[in-house]
Amino acid sequence: MRQERTIQATIFEVFAQHEIGCELKAMSQWLDGQGQLTSLVAGDLRRQGVRETGRRGLSAESVLRCALLKQQRQLSYEELAFHLEDSASFRAFARLPLRWSPKKSVLHQTIAAIRAESWEAINQALLASAKQDRLESGATVRLDSTATAALMHEPSDSTLLSDAVRVMTRLLQRGEALPGAPAVQWRDRRRLAKKRARAIEYSRGQDKKRQLYRELIAATEASRDELQAMAAGLAEAAEIGTERWRAEVAHYLPLIARAIVQTRRRVLDGEIVPASEKLVSLFEPHADIIVKGGRQVQYGHKLNLATGKSGLILDIVIETGNPADAERFVSMLDRHIARTGVPPRQTAADGGYASRANLAAAKARGVADVAFHKKCGIAITEMVKSPWVYRRLRNFRAGIEAAISCFKRAYGAARCTWRGLDHFKAYIWSAVVAHNLVLFARLKPA
Repeated sequence: MRQERTIQATIFEVFAQHEIGCELKAMSQWLDGQGQLTSLVAGDLRRQGVRETGRRGLSAESVLRCALLKQQRQLSYEELAFHLEDSASFRAFARLPLRWSPKKSVLHQTIAAIRAESWEAINQALLASAKQDRLESGATVRLDSTATAALMHEPSDSTLLSDAVRVMTRLLQRGEALPGAPAVQWRDRRRLAKKRARAIEYSRGQDKKRQLYRELIAATEASRDELQAMAAGLAEAAEIGTERWRAEVAHYLPLIARAIVQTRRRVLDGEIVPASEKLVSLFEPHADIIVKGGRQVQYGHKLNLATGKSGLILDIVIETGNPADAERFVSMLDRHIARTGVPPRQTAADGGYASRANLAAAKARGVADVAFHKKCGIAITEMVKSPWVYRRLRNFRAGIEAAISCFKRAYGAARCTWRGLDHFKAYIWSAVVAHNLVLFARLKPA
Protein backbone atom coordinates (compact mmCIF):
# COMPACT_ATOMS: atom_id res chain seq x y z
CA MET A 1 0.00 0.00 0.00
CA ARG A 2 1.13 3.54 -0.72
CA GLN A 3 2.33 5.44 2.35
CA GLU A 4 0.90 8.84 3.20
CA ARG A 5 4.05 9.99 5.00
CA THR A 6 7.65 9.07 4.41
CA ILE A 7 8.50 7.24 7.64
CA GLN A 8 12.19 8.08 7.61
CA ALA A 9 13.71 9.01 4.35
CA THR A 10 17.18 9.31 5.77
CA ILE A 11 18.80 10.10 9.11
CA PHE A 12 20.34 13.13 7.45
CA GLU A 13 18.36 16.03 6.01
CA VAL A 14 20.92 18.07 4.15
CA PHE A 15 19.89 21.50 2.99
CA ALA A 16 22.48 23.76 1.38
CA GLN A 17 23.34 26.97 3.20
CA HIS A 18 22.56 28.85 0.01
CA GLU A 19 19.48 31.11 0.03
CA ILE A 20 17.52 28.53 -1.96
CA GLY A 21 18.44 25.77 0.49
CA CYS A 22 17.39 27.87 3.48
CA GLU A 23 14.12 28.67 1.71
CA LEU A 24 13.42 25.01 1.04
CA LYS A 25 14.15 24.18 4.69
CA ALA A 26 11.66 26.80 5.92
CA MET A 27 9.01 25.51 3.49
CA SER A 28 9.67 21.95 4.66
CA GLN A 29 9.19 22.92 8.29
CA TRP A 30 5.74 24.33 7.57
CA LEU A 31 4.75 21.19 5.65
CA ASP A 32 5.88 19.05 8.59
CA GLY A 33 3.15 20.59 10.71
CA GLN A 34 0.39 19.97 8.12
CA GLY A 35 -0.10 16.22 8.24
CA GLN A 36 -3.72 16.48 7.14
CA LEU A 37 -2.65 17.76 3.73
CA THR A 38 -1.02 14.47 2.78
CA SER A 39 -4.38 12.77 3.32
CA LEU A 40 -5.87 15.01 0.62
CA VAL A 41 -3.12 14.02 -1.81
CA ALA A 42 -3.45 10.33 -0.89
CA GLY A 43 -7.18 10.54 -1.60
CA ASP A 44 -6.51 12.10 -5.01
CA LEU A 45 -4.04 9.36 -5.90
CA ARG A 46 -6.60 6.70 -5.03
CA ARG A 47 -9.35 8.59 -6.87
CA GLN A 48 -7.29 8.74 -10.07
CA GLY A 49 -6.55 5.04 -9.90
CA VAL A 50 -2.80 5.40 -9.33
CA ARG A 51 -1.67 1.89 -8.40
CA GLU A 52 -0.98 1.37 -4.71
CA THR A 53 0.21 -2.21 -4.74
CA GLY A 54 3.37 -3.79 -6.10
CA ARG A 55 6.70 -1.99 -5.84
CA ARG A 56 6.54 0.76 -3.26
CA GLY A 57 5.90 4.09 -4.92
CA LEU A 58 6.27 7.67 -3.79
CA SER A 59 4.48 8.48 -0.56
CA ALA A 60 1.67 11.02 -0.78
CA GLU A 61 3.89 13.41 1.18
CA SER A 62 6.69 13.08 -1.38
CA VAL A 63 4.26 13.58 -4.27
CA LEU A 64 3.07 16.87 -2.76
CA ARG A 65 6.61 18.05 -2.09
CA CYS A 66 7.78 17.09 -5.59
CA ALA A 67 4.82 18.99 -7.09
CA LEU A 68 5.79 22.09 -5.12
CA LEU A 69 9.40 21.80 -6.26
CA LYS A 70 8.32 21.50 -9.86
CA GLN A 71 6.11 24.57 -9.71
CA GLN A 72 8.44 26.69 -7.61
CA ARG A 73 11.51 26.05 -9.74
CA GLN A 74 9.53 25.89 -13.03
CA LEU A 75 10.93 22.51 -14.03
CA SER A 76 9.76 20.01 -16.59
CA TYR A 77 9.16 16.46 -15.35
CA GLU A 78 12.45 15.42 -16.94
CA GLU A 79 14.34 18.24 -15.21
CA LEU A 80 12.63 17.48 -11.90
CA ALA A 81 13.69 13.82 -12.13
CA PHE A 82 17.29 14.93 -12.73
CA HIS A 83 17.40 17.42 -9.86
CA LEU A 84 15.82 14.93 -7.45
CA GLU A 85 18.65 12.53 -8.28
CA ASP A 86 21.38 15.16 -8.30
CA SER A 87 20.54 17.66 -5.54
CA ALA A 88 20.80 16.84 -1.83
CA SER A 89 18.58 19.82 -0.96
CA PHE A 90 15.88 18.72 -3.39
CA ARG A 91 16.00 15.15 -2.06
CA ALA A 92 15.79 16.37 1.52
CA PHE A 93 12.80 18.56 0.73
CA ALA A 94 11.03 15.79 -1.21
CA ARG A 95 11.64 13.28 1.61
CA LEU A 96 12.93 10.62 -0.74
CA PRO A 97 14.16 7.30 0.64
CA LEU A 98 17.89 6.64 0.39
CA ARG A 99 19.08 5.66 -3.11
CA TRP A 100 15.59 6.00 -4.58
CA SER A 101 14.97 8.46 -7.41
CA PRO A 102 11.57 8.64 -9.15
CA LYS A 103 11.43 8.57 -12.93
CA LYS A 104 9.79 11.15 -15.16
CA SER A 105 6.74 8.93 -15.82
CA VAL A 106 6.13 8.34 -12.09
CA LEU A 107 6.36 12.05 -11.32
CA HIS A 108 3.99 12.93 -14.14
CA GLN A 109 1.41 10.31 -13.18
CA THR A 110 1.32 11.18 -9.48
CA ILE A 111 1.63 14.98 -9.61
CA ALA A 112 -1.06 15.24 -12.30
CA ALA A 113 -3.44 13.34 -10.00
CA ILE A 114 -3.62 16.16 -7.42
CA ARG A 115 -6.92 18.00 -7.93
CA ALA A 116 -7.48 21.74 -7.95
CA GLU A 117 -9.75 21.37 -4.89
CA SER A 118 -6.87 19.84 -2.93
CA TRP A 119 -4.52 22.64 -3.93
CA GLU A 120 -7.11 25.19 -2.85
CA ALA A 121 -7.47 23.45 0.54
CA ILE A 122 -3.67 23.53 0.94
CA ASN A 123 -3.73 27.25 0.23
CA GLN A 124 -6.42 27.78 2.86
CA ALA A 125 -4.25 25.97 5.43
CA LEU A 126 -1.33 28.20 4.44
CA LEU A 127 -3.40 31.37 4.83
CA ALA A 128 -4.61 30.16 8.24
CA SER A 129 -0.97 29.79 9.32
CA ALA A 130 -0.19 33.28 7.99
CA LYS A 131 -3.08 34.69 10.00
CA GLN A 132 -1.98 32.82 13.13
CA ASP A 133 1.55 34.18 12.76
CA ARG A 134 0.13 37.69 12.14
CA LEU A 135 1.62 37.87 8.67
CA GLU A 136 -1.73 38.46 6.94
CA SER A 137 -5.04 39.54 8.49
CA GLY A 138 -7.13 39.89 5.32
CA ALA A 139 -8.41 43.27 6.56
CA THR A 140 -7.05 45.14 3.53
CA VAL A 141 -7.59 43.50 0.15
CA ARG A 142 -6.78 44.47 -3.43
CA LEU A 143 -8.36 43.01 -6.57
CA ASP A 144 -7.30 42.73 -10.19
CA SER A 145 -7.67 40.42 -13.14
CA THR A 146 -5.27 38.83 -15.61
CA ALA A 147 -5.28 35.99 -18.13
CA THR A 148 -3.40 32.71 -18.39
CA ALA A 149 -2.87 31.19 -21.81
CA ALA A 150 -3.78 27.57 -22.52
CA LEU A 151 -1.36 25.10 -24.14
CA MET A 152 -2.33 25.71 -27.76
CA HIS A 153 -1.16 27.41 -30.94
CA GLU A 154 -2.66 30.55 -32.48
CA PRO A 155 -6.07 29.47 -33.78
CA SER A 156 -7.65 29.93 -37.19
CA ASP A 157 -10.43 28.13 -39.04
CA SER A 158 -7.95 26.56 -41.47
CA THR A 159 -5.63 25.24 -38.75
CA LEU A 160 -8.63 23.84 -36.84
CA LEU A 161 -9.68 21.85 -39.90
CA SER A 162 -6.12 20.77 -40.62
CA ASP A 163 -5.77 19.60 -37.00
CA ALA A 164 -9.07 17.74 -37.38
CA VAL A 165 -7.82 15.83 -40.42
CA ARG A 166 -4.57 15.01 -38.64
CA VAL A 167 -6.41 13.69 -35.54
CA MET A 168 -8.88 11.65 -37.57
CA THR A 169 -6.11 10.09 -39.66
CA ARG A 170 -4.31 8.94 -36.52
CA LEU A 171 -7.57 7.49 -35.20
CA LEU A 172 -8.18 5.69 -38.50
CA GLN A 173 -4.69 4.20 -38.40
CA ARG A 174 -5.18 2.97 -34.84
CA GLY A 175 -8.72 1.74 -35.53
CA GLU A 176 -7.56 -0.31 -38.52
CA ALA A 177 -5.20 -2.26 -36.24
CA LEU A 178 -7.85 -3.11 -33.62
CA PRO A 179 -9.29 -6.65 -33.39
CA GLY A 180 -12.42 -7.03 -35.51
CA ALA A 181 -11.93 -3.74 -37.36
CA PRO A 182 -14.18 -3.43 -40.44
CA ALA A 183 -12.68 -3.18 -43.93
CA VAL A 184 -13.19 0.56 -44.39
CA GLN A 185 -11.47 2.19 -47.37
CA TRP A 186 -9.95 5.45 -46.25
CA ARG A 187 -7.41 8.05 -47.43
CA ASP A 188 -4.64 9.83 -45.60
CA ARG A 189 -5.51 13.50 -46.29
CA ARG A 190 -3.04 15.10 -43.91
CA ARG A 191 -0.76 16.39 -46.67
CA LEU A 192 -3.70 17.76 -48.64
CA ALA A 193 -5.17 19.49 -45.58
CA LYS A 194 -1.82 20.99 -44.62
CA LYS A 195 -1.26 22.33 -48.13
CA ARG A 196 -4.74 23.88 -48.25
CA ALA A 197 -4.29 25.46 -44.81
CA ARG A 198 -0.93 26.89 -45.87
CA ALA A 199 -2.38 28.20 -49.13
CA ILE A 200 -5.23 29.88 -47.21
CA GLU A 201 -2.72 31.58 -44.94
CA TYR A 202 -0.87 33.18 -47.87
CA SER A 203 -3.80 33.69 -50.27
CA ARG A 204 -5.07 37.27 -50.72
CA GLY A 205 -8.23 37.11 -52.80
CA GLN A 206 -11.44 36.34 -50.90
CA ASP A 207 -12.84 34.23 -53.75
CA LYS A 208 -9.64 32.18 -53.86
CA LYS A 209 -9.75 31.73 -50.08
CA ARG A 210 -13.35 30.57 -50.15
CA GLN A 211 -12.54 27.97 -52.80
CA LEU A 212 -9.59 26.69 -50.75
CA TYR A 213 -11.80 26.54 -47.68
CA ARG A 214 -14.43 24.53 -49.60
CA GLU A 215 -11.74 22.00 -50.56
CA LEU A 216 -10.47 21.84 -46.96
CA ILE A 217 -13.99 21.37 -45.60
CA ALA A 218 -14.65 18.61 -48.15
CA ALA A 219 -11.45 16.80 -47.10
CA THR A 220 -12.40 17.11 -43.43
CA GLU A 221 -15.92 15.80 -44.04
CA ALA A 222 -14.61 12.87 -46.08
CA SER A 223 -12.24 11.83 -43.27
CA ARG A 224 -15.07 12.27 -40.77
CA ASP A 225 -17.35 9.97 -42.77
CA GLU A 226 -14.64 7.30 -42.95
CA LEU A 227 -14.02 7.52 -39.20
CA GLN A 228 -17.74 7.26 -38.45
CA ALA A 229 -17.95 4.16 -40.64
CA MET A 230 -15.06 2.53 -38.80
CA ALA A 231 -16.56 3.48 -35.41
CA ALA A 232 -19.89 1.92 -36.45
CA GLY A 233 -18.09 -1.32 -37.30
CA LEU A 234 -16.39 -1.39 -33.91
CA ALA A 235 -19.44 -0.39 -31.88
CA GLU A 236 -19.90 -3.84 -30.34
CA ALA A 237 -16.26 -4.67 -29.62
CA ALA A 238 -15.54 -5.03 -25.89
CA GLU A 239 -11.72 -5.00 -25.73
CA ILE A 240 -10.21 -2.35 -23.45
CA GLY A 241 -8.14 -0.88 -26.29
CA THR A 242 -11.23 -0.59 -28.49
CA GLU A 243 -13.24 1.07 -25.74
CA ARG A 244 -10.51 3.67 -25.27
CA TRP A 245 -10.43 4.26 -29.02
CA ARG A 246 -14.21 4.72 -29.14
CA ALA A 247 -13.99 7.19 -26.24
CA GLU A 248 -11.46 9.28 -28.19
CA VAL A 249 -13.63 9.17 -31.29
CA ALA A 250 -16.69 10.21 -29.25
CA HIS A 251 -14.66 13.09 -27.80
CA TYR A 252 -13.32 14.47 -31.07
CA LEU A 253 -16.22 14.01 -33.50
CA PRO A 254 -18.52 16.66 -31.90
CA LEU A 255 -15.59 19.12 -31.75
CA ILE A 256 -14.79 18.49 -35.42
CA ALA A 257 -18.45 19.01 -36.30
CA ARG A 258 -18.31 22.37 -34.46
CA ALA A 259 -15.18 23.36 -36.38
CA ILE A 260 -16.82 22.57 -39.72
CA VAL A 261 -20.03 24.47 -38.89
CA GLN A 262 -18.02 27.39 -37.51
CA THR A 263 -15.95 27.63 -40.70
CA ARG A 264 -19.04 27.53 -42.91
CA ARG A 265 -20.68 30.29 -40.88
CA ARG A 266 -17.62 32.54 -40.70
CA VAL A 267 -16.00 32.04 -44.10
CA LEU A 268 -18.64 30.83 -46.54
CA ASP A 269 -21.70 32.62 -45.10
CA GLY A 270 -19.89 35.72 -43.85
CA GLU A 271 -21.58 35.46 -40.44
CA ILE A 272 -20.10 37.07 -37.32
CA VAL A 273 -19.87 34.27 -34.76
CA PRO A 274 -19.95 35.42 -31.10
CA ALA A 275 -16.76 34.74 -29.16
CA SER A 276 -18.71 32.63 -26.67
CA GLU A 277 -19.66 30.20 -29.47
CA LYS A 278 -16.22 29.90 -31.06
CA LEU A 279 -14.06 26.81 -30.81
CA VAL A 280 -10.37 27.79 -30.70
CA SER A 281 -8.68 24.42 -30.22
CA LEU A 282 -9.50 20.73 -30.67
CA PHE A 283 -7.05 19.86 -27.91
CA GLU A 284 -8.01 22.61 -25.43
CA PRO A 285 -11.72 23.13 -26.21
CA HIS A 286 -12.27 24.79 -22.84
CA ALA A 287 -10.08 27.77 -23.80
CA ASP A 288 -11.80 31.15 -23.97
CA ILE A 289 -10.99 34.19 -26.08
CA ILE A 290 -9.68 36.86 -23.71
CA VAL A 291 -9.31 40.53 -24.70
CA LYS A 292 -8.19 42.94 -21.98
CA GLY A 293 -8.08 46.67 -22.59
CA GLY A 294 -7.50 46.48 -26.33
CA ARG A 295 -4.33 44.48 -25.85
CA GLN A 296 -3.28 41.34 -27.71
CA VAL A 297 -5.89 38.57 -27.75
CA GLN A 298 -5.15 35.61 -25.49
CA TYR A 299 -6.59 32.11 -25.54
CA GLY A 300 -7.02 30.56 -22.15
CA HIS A 301 -8.88 31.70 -19.07
CA LYS A 302 -9.37 34.96 -17.25
CA LEU A 303 -8.31 35.02 -13.59
CA ASN A 304 -9.69 37.29 -10.88
CA LEU A 305 -7.41 37.39 -7.88
CA ALA A 306 -7.16 39.04 -4.49
CA THR A 307 -4.02 39.72 -2.49
CA GLY A 308 -3.41 41.21 0.96
CA LYS A 309 -0.81 43.51 2.49
CA SER A 310 1.61 40.62 2.82
CA GLY A 311 1.53 39.95 -0.92
CA LEU A 312 -0.01 36.51 -0.36
CA ILE A 313 -2.66 35.52 -2.90
CA LEU A 314 -5.81 35.28 -0.78
CA ASP A 315 -8.11 34.00 -3.50
CA ILE A 316 -8.23 33.31 -7.21
CA VAL A 317 -11.16 32.52 -9.49
CA ILE A 318 -10.68 30.85 -12.88
CA GLU A 319 -13.47 32.31 -14.97
CA THR A 320 -15.53 30.84 -17.77
CA GLY A 321 -15.76 33.17 -20.74
CA ASN A 322 -14.61 36.77 -20.54
CA PRO A 323 -16.85 38.48 -17.96
CA ALA A 324 -16.32 42.18 -17.28
CA ASP A 325 -14.39 42.94 -14.10
CA ALA A 326 -17.32 44.95 -12.77
CA GLU A 327 -19.49 41.81 -12.90
CA ARG A 328 -17.10 39.90 -10.64
CA PHE A 329 -16.41 42.45 -7.90
CA VAL A 330 -19.28 41.47 -5.60
CA SER A 331 -18.72 37.73 -6.02
CA MET A 332 -15.03 38.12 -5.15
CA LEU A 333 -16.00 40.12 -2.08
CA ASP A 334 -18.56 37.49 -1.05
CA ARG A 335 -15.98 34.72 -1.43
CA HIS A 336 -13.66 36.60 0.92
CA ILE A 337 -16.42 37.05 3.50
CA ALA A 338 -17.44 33.39 3.25
CA ARG A 339 -13.85 32.28 3.77
CA THR A 340 -12.91 34.63 6.64
CA GLY A 341 -16.29 35.24 8.24
CA VAL A 342 -15.86 39.03 8.15
CA PRO A 343 -15.72 41.64 5.38
CA PRO A 344 -12.41 43.38 4.71
CA ARG A 345 -12.10 46.78 6.31
CA GLN A 346 -10.58 48.28 3.15
CA THR A 347 -10.72 47.19 -0.49
CA ALA A 348 -8.76 48.57 -3.43
CA ALA A 349 -9.60 47.51 -6.98
CA ASP A 350 -8.64 48.24 -10.56
CA GLY A 351 -10.73 50.74 -12.49
CA GLY A 352 -12.50 47.96 -14.38
CA TYR A 353 -14.35 47.01 -11.18
CA ALA A 354 -15.67 50.53 -10.60
CA SER A 355 -19.40 51.22 -10.52
CA ARG A 356 -21.85 52.83 -8.15
CA ALA A 357 -23.65 49.50 -7.76
CA ASN A 358 -20.42 47.76 -6.68
CA LEU A 359 -19.62 50.60 -4.27
CA ALA A 360 -23.07 50.34 -2.70
CA ALA A 361 -22.82 46.53 -2.45
CA ALA A 362 -19.43 46.75 -0.71
CA LYS A 363 -20.65 49.38 1.74
CA ALA A 364 -23.77 47.30 2.47
CA ARG A 365 -21.51 44.36 3.36
CA GLY A 366 -19.56 46.41 5.89
CA VAL A 367 -16.49 47.51 3.91
CA ALA A 368 -15.47 50.89 5.34
CA ASP A 369 -13.25 52.13 2.47
CA VAL A 370 -13.55 51.16 -1.19
CA ALA A 371 -11.01 52.69 -3.57
CA PHE A 372 -11.35 52.18 -7.32
CA HIS A 373 -8.30 53.05 -9.41
CA LYS A 374 -10.57 55.08 -11.74
CA LYS A 375 -13.23 57.23 -10.13
CA CYS A 376 -15.76 56.79 -13.00
CA GLY A 377 -17.79 59.77 -11.76
CA ILE A 378 -17.77 58.65 -8.11
CA ALA A 379 -16.60 61.24 -5.57
CA ILE A 380 -13.64 60.29 -3.38
CA THR A 381 -15.63 61.03 -0.25
CA GLU A 382 -18.26 58.51 -1.38
CA MET A 383 -15.60 55.80 -1.55
CA VAL A 384 -13.34 56.55 1.41
CA LYS A 385 -13.03 58.77 4.46
CA SER A 386 -10.54 61.26 2.98
CA PRO A 387 -8.34 61.97 -0.04
CA TRP A 388 -5.34 60.78 2.00
CA VAL A 389 -6.95 57.34 2.50
CA TYR A 390 -7.80 57.21 -1.21
CA ARG A 391 -4.21 57.94 -2.26
CA ARG A 392 -2.89 55.34 0.18
CA LEU A 393 -5.28 52.66 -1.08
CA ARG A 394 -4.66 53.59 -4.71
CA ASN A 395 -0.91 53.18 -4.18
CA PHE A 396 -1.55 49.92 -2.36
CA ARG A 397 -3.60 48.64 -5.31
CA ALA A 398 -0.75 49.39 -7.71
CA GLY A 399 1.34 46.79 -5.89
CA ILE A 400 -0.83 43.98 -7.25
CA GLU A 401 0.60 44.61 -10.71
CA ALA A 402 4.05 43.54 -9.48
CA ALA A 403 2.51 40.57 -7.67
CA ILE A 404 0.79 39.41 -10.86
CA SER A 405 4.01 39.87 -12.83
CA CYS A 406 5.94 37.75 -10.31
CA PHE A 407 3.16 35.14 -10.27
CA LYS A 408 3.36 34.82 -14.04
CA ARG A 409 7.13 35.02 -14.53
CA ALA A 410 8.42 33.10 -11.51
CA TYR A 411 5.63 30.55 -11.03
CA GLY A 412 4.52 29.82 -14.59
CA ALA A 413 1.07 31.42 -14.46
CA ALA A 414 1.57 33.16 -17.82
CA ARG A 415 0.88 29.93 -19.69
CA CYS A 416 -0.49 26.64 -18.44
CA THR A 417 1.59 23.64 -19.57
CA TRP A 418 -0.97 21.00 -18.56
CA ARG A 419 -3.77 19.82 -20.84
CA GLY A 420 -7.50 19.82 -20.08
CA LEU A 421 -9.70 22.10 -17.98
CA ASP A 422 -9.31 20.15 -14.74
CA HIS A 423 -5.54 20.16 -15.11
CA PHE A 424 -5.62 23.86 -16.03
CA LYS A 425 -7.33 24.61 -12.71
CA ALA A 426 -4.93 22.35 -10.81
CA TYR A 427 -1.95 24.04 -12.49
CA ILE A 428 -3.11 27.53 -11.50
CA TRP A 429 -3.83 26.53 -7.90
CA SER A 430 -0.49 24.72 -7.61
CA ALA A 431 1.20 27.93 -8.78
CA VAL A 432 -0.74 29.86 -6.12
CA VAL A 433 0.39 27.45 -3.38
CA ALA A 434 4.01 27.53 -4.56
CA HIS A 435 3.97 31.35 -4.67
CA ASN A 436 2.38 31.67 -1.24
CA LEU A 437 4.55 29.02 0.42
CA VAL A 438 7.76 30.68 -0.77
CA LEU A 439 6.52 34.10 0.34
CA PHE A 440 5.36 32.68 3.69
CA ALA A 441 8.80 31.15 4.27
CA ARG A 442 10.44 34.51 3.52
CA LEU A 443 8.08 36.51 5.76
CA LYS A 444 8.04 34.15 8.74
CA PRO A 445 10.70 34.98 11.34
CA ALA A 446 13.41 32.34 11.64
